[in-house]
Amino acid sequence: MTAAVFKIIPTTQQYDWGKTGRSSKVAQFAASSQLPGFQIDEAAPYAELWMGTHPKSPSLVRSTGQVLSEHLASHPELIGQKIIDKFSAGNGNLPFLFKVLSIEKALSIQTHPDKDTAEKLHREQPDIYKDDNHKPEMAIAITPFDALCGFRPLPDIASALHDTPEFRSLIAPDLVDAFLSKASSSSSEGREARDALKGLFGSLMRADAPQVQAALKSLIARYKSGDTIGNEDGDVVKLVFKLDEQFPDDIGIFCVFVLNYLHLNPGEAIFLGAGEPHAYIYGECIETMANSDNVIRAGLTPKLRDIPVLVAGLTYMAADPSKHVVKLKSFQSSGPSVLYDPPIPEFSVIRMRLYHQDSIEFHEPRRGPSLAIVTAGKGLVSWYSSVEENLELSLGDVFFIGAGTAIRFKNTEDTPLILYRAFVEA
Repeated sequence: MTAAVFKIIPTTQQYDWGKTGRSSKVAQFAASSQLPGFQIDEAAPYAELWMGTHPKSPSLVRSTGQVLSEHLASHPELIGQKIIDKFSAGNGNLPFLFKVLSIEKALSIQTHPDKDTAEKLHREQPDIYKDDNHKPEMAIAITPFDALCGFRPLPDIASALHDTPEFRSLIAPDLVDAFLSKASSSSSEGREARDALKGLFGSLMRADAPQVQAALKSLIARYKSGDTIGNEDGDVVKLVFKLDEQFPDDIGIFCVFVLNYLHLNPGEAIFLGAGEPHAYIYGECIETMANSDNVIRAGLTPKLRDIPVLVAGLTYMAADPSKHVVKLKSFQSSGPSVLYDPPIPEFSVIRMRLYHQDSIEFHEPRRGPSLAIVTAGKGLVSWYSSVEENLELSLGDVFFIGAGTAIRFKNTEDTPLILYRAFVEA
C-alpha cells in the first residue's frame, strides 16, 4: 500500500525575466527544501518553480526519484476514478499545473487558447504549441504584484486615444473612428463593439516597426518633459518608462493604453480564461493553471510572436479590472483556511495560515488529488491510514495529498505556517 501523502521534488526554470539569486522566492524555496543538486547562483535568474506532471518538466517522488505521473498511474486510487474519467487522467497526469513565479522583468503580452484552438494549433504547429490543452490560469500574489489584465472599458480606451496622440497615430483612422463611435454608444458591450475593438487592437499590433519606433520616441520625449495631456495616468506613464527600458522599440509598450493595469496586494488574486490578453509585470505569485504550456505571444518578448493567432483568438470583452479579481471564500465553516475558486473545473486553491505555535487546522477529504507548497514556517501534516502517519514540513516543501484523504496541519514554531494547496474536485 502506497502512502496517501508524500513529498515531491519540483523543478526550477531559469528564464531571463526571473528575479536573480536569493532575491527570488523560487530560489529561496528550492534551496530551503534542499532540491537535489540545487545551489543558488547569485547572478542567475530564477523565474518559475513547477509542481506537477507536465512532460516538459515533471516532478519526482522525493523518496524514490520516480516520475510523479508514473507513480500516480501505478496507484490510480491517489487520483480517484471520477477524476480519471472526467479528465482522462489514467496516465497519471494531473489536470492542473502548480507554479511559483518570481518576476523581475515583464512577461510577454500573451493569451492562451481555448481547448478547440489548442488542439488545432498543436496539430498544425506541434513544434511551437507542444500540447493540445487549454490554459485558464489564476495568479495569487504572495508579494506586491503588478499585471496587465484584460481589455480596459471602452470609454477608458477612447480617453487614451484622445489623450495620447502617439498611440492613436499607430491605428488606421477609419478603425479609430469606428471604435470611438461604438465606445460612445449605448451598445458598447455588443458584437459590433467587440468587432470595433478587434479592429483597433489588430491595427495596433500590426503597425510597422519604423512607425512604432517614431511614435515611441515621441511619447518618451513628451513624458520626460513632463508634458502629459488630459487624464493620462501617472502609473501608466511610469510603466511606459519601465517597459521602454526593458523592451525598447516594442509595440507591446502601447498595450498599456488598451489593457487594465492592476496592483495586487499579497493574498489578492486574478483569473484569466482563454482568450484574455495579459502580461505579468513584476512581483511574485502562486500560479495555477490547466496542465498546459501553450502561450500565444505578441509583444514584450524576444520569442516567437504569433500576432495573427493572438488577434483572432481574443474574446474582446472590455471590462473593469474587477472582472478578473477572484473573491476569497471560506473554505470550511470555521478555521483559518480560505478558498480561491475560479470558474473552471480543473483546479481550486486553498490558502492556509496558522499564526501560533501548536495551532491546528483540519481539512476534510477532497474528492481529488492535491499539491501543496509551504511558503512560510514549519509544521506537521498528519493523516490516518491503518495508523496515524505524519510528515514534517518546512519552507519550500512540496507534497502530494491523495484523493479522499483527511489531513491535519499543525504549526510547530512560534512563527506563522503558511501554505497553498491546489486541488481538483470530482
